[in-house]
Amino acid sequence: MTDPVRPSTPLLDRVREPRDLKRLTEAQLHQLAQELRAETISAVSVTGGHLGAGLGVVELTVALHAVFDTPRDRLVWDVGHQAYPHKILTGRRDRIRTLRQKDGLSGFTKRSESPYDPFGAAHSSTSISAALGYAVARDLGGDPPDGCGIGDCIAVIGDGSISAGQAYEALNNAGHLGRRLFVILNDNEMSIAPPVGAMSAYLSRLYSGAPFQDLKAAAKAAAGLLPPPLREGARRAKDALKHLAVGHGTLFDELGFSYVGPIDGHDMDSLLAVLRTVKARATGPVLIHAITQKGKGYAPAEAARDRGHATNRFDVVTGAQAKAPSNAPSYTGVFADALVRLAETDRRIVAVTAAMPDGTGLSKFMDRFSDRCFDVGIAEQHAVTFAAGLAAGGLRPFCAIYSTFLQRGYDQVVHDVAIQRLPVRFAIDRAGLVGADGATHAGAFDVTFLANLPGFVVMAAADEAELARMVATAAAHDGGPIAFRFPRGEGVGVEIDWAASPLPIGQGRVVREGAGVALLSFGTRLHEALRAAEALEARGIRPTVADARFAKPLDRDLILRLAREHEVLVTLEEGAIGGFGSHVAQLLAEEGIFDRGLKFRSMTLPDSFIDQASPREMYAMAGLEAQDIEAKVLEALGLKVLGRTVRG
Repeated sequence: MTDPVRPSTPLLDRVREPRDLKRLTEAQLHQLAQELRAETISAVSVTGGHLGAGLGVVELTVALHAVFDTPRDRLVWDVGHQAYPHKILTGRRDRIRTLRQKDGLSGFTKRSESPYDPFGAAHSSTSISAALGYAVARDLGGDPPDGCGIGDCIAVIGDGSISAGQAYEALNNAGHLGRRLFVILNDNEMSIAPPVGAMSAYLSRLYSGAPFQDLKAAAKAAAGLLPPPLREGARRAKDALKHLAVGHGTLFDELGFSYVGPIDGHDMDSLLAVLRTVKARATGPVLIHAITQKGKGYAPAEAARDRGHATNRFDVVTGAQAKAPSNAPSYTGVFADALVRLAETDRRIVAVTAAMPDGTGLSKFMDRFSDRCFDVGIAEQHAVTFAAGLAAGGLRPFCAIYSTFLQRGYDQVVHDVAIQRLPVRFAIDRAGLVGADGATHAGAFDVTFLANLPGFVVMAAADEAELARMVATAAAHDGGPIAFRFPRGEGVGVEIDWAASPLPIGQGRVVREGAGVALLSFGTRLHEALRAAEALEARGIRPTVADARFAKPLDRDLILRLAREHEVLVTLEEGAIGGFGSHVAQLLAEEGIFDRGLKFRSMTLPDSFIDQASPREMYAMAGLEAQDIEAKVLEALGLKVLGRTVRG
C-alpha cells in the first residue's frame, strides 16, 4: 500500500498542543474533529494498528482537551489503543505515521513518550485505579517528577473494560474515598468483540429507557418556545441538566458516584456543555456515560464485524487491507481447526475465552458449538476459575488466553487449578515476541510462571504439525493442568497429520543427529537452530538438533544423553530467564553433569522489555536468530568469527 494523499487539515495544522484548542470557537472544534478523524484514518492506513476505537472517541478527545488543562489535568486512557487522536493533539502528529514501528510511537499510551500520557496502559480496566491514585496524590500534596503538578483526574474507560473486576474494585474504592474524580464511560457496545454479560445489558437499559427519551423530547420542545437569542444557552443548559438528572438510582449512584448521562459522545455541543458543567460543580467522583460508535465516520470500519478494531495497512478509499503472502496456515487457525475436529467426537470438550473469540480462534468453535463455548468478557481471573469449575464438573475445558493476558489470572492458575490438580487445558496464544504491540503484549513469562507449578504439564509447538498434536495431547490428558504455547502469525508450511496420536507426556525428539554440539530448542526457534546448524556445518561442525517439546516434565533421558555425548549444549526458547533453560540447568546440576566439563549455554529473551518492531527485528534485538545461535556455539568452543573471539 502506498502512502495516501494527506487529507486537508487547515485547523489541525494550527494545533501544536492542547492549549491551542482553547483559542477555537465551538464551530471550529466541530471542524477540528472532522480533520482529526481524517488524519487518524490516513495515519493508520500507512502503519496499521487499532483504528475503530480511536475513531469512536474523536469528538470526546477534542472536548476533553478543550475543557480540561492537560497535562496538569491527568487524562488516563484505558487500554490506550483509543488514544491515537489524543497523540495527534498532544505534540506527536509529526511522528504519527511511525505508530507501532521500530523506534516509533507506541500503539498505546506510554509515560516515557509524553507528559500527556500520565499512565501507560495496554491491558484493560486499569484507568480508574490509576486516576484515583493521582487524585489521592493530589489531595495529599504529591509532586510528580514530570513537574506538571496534578489538577483534575479523568479516566476514559470502555464498556467492555468496565466489566472487568479491577474496574469494579476501583469504582467501589473511589466512591468510598469521595475524592473529586471524573470517569468517562465510553459506551460503544463493542470492546474487541460484542460485549457480553449483565453489565452490557444494564448499560443498554440505561440509554434506551423511556425516561431518557421523554426528557430529551420535552427539553427540546421547551427550548423551542424561547426567543432565538436565548435558545442556544437554553439548549446547553437543557443538555447539562438532562444529563445530571437522568441517572438517579443507578448502580453508579449506589457506588458513590454522581451519574451523568447518557449523552451522545459524538455531539460536540453536548460534550462541551456537560464537561464544563461537571468541571465547575463537581466535589466528588462523577461518572459521565457517553454513547459512541466504534469506527465512527469511516464506512469500512463501521461495517466490519469488529468495527475496525485492529487492521493491517489499508487503502483509505476501499478499506482493503494489505495481506502478507503466505501458503501456511496461522498457528491460531491450526489450534481452532484441531479443537473443532476433536470436539466433534468428544462432547466433553468445551472452550472458554476472555473477550477474544476472534483473536484466539474460538469464533470458529463458537459457530460450530455455540452451547459449548463461553465468552466471559474481559475477565481472565473469572475465566480461569470458571474453567476449573468446568473441569471439576467432569468436562474437558480449553481456556484460550493470550500469554500476556494470562498473567492477569495467575493467582487463579495457582490456587484454583494447580493446587487442586484440575485438568484445565490452557491454549496460550501470542507466545514470544509479537511485533507491533510491543512489550505489553509480548508472551515472555508464561513458561517461567507455569513450569514452576507442581503437576503442571507445559508444552511448546515447534511448528503447526506439532501444535495439532499438542491440542490432541491436551484433550486426552485428564491427570492435571496442561498448557501448550504457540506464536502469533503463520506456521512454516509443514504438512499436518490431523489423525496423529497424542504425544507421550515428557518426551522430546531428535530432529538432526550430529556430534560435539547439541542445540536443544523449546518452541519455534527450532527452525533457527536448524539454520544455525547448516551454517556451522559449513565450518566443519555438525550439531545435533533436538526439539524438547516439554518444559515440564523434562525429557530427562534425552537431555542427559545430549549432555553426556556432546561437548557443548545450548538451549533455546522464546521466553524469559527462569524458564526452560533454567529447568535444564537445574537437572544438569543435580546430576553432576557440570562437574564433567560440559559447556552449557542458555539462550532466552533478554532481561529487558523490548519495544515495538517487526517480530524479526525484535528477535534480532533479543539475539535469538540463527546467526546468534551460531555465534553462541563458536564462543562456547572458543573459536573466532571474522578474526575476533566471539563472546556471550
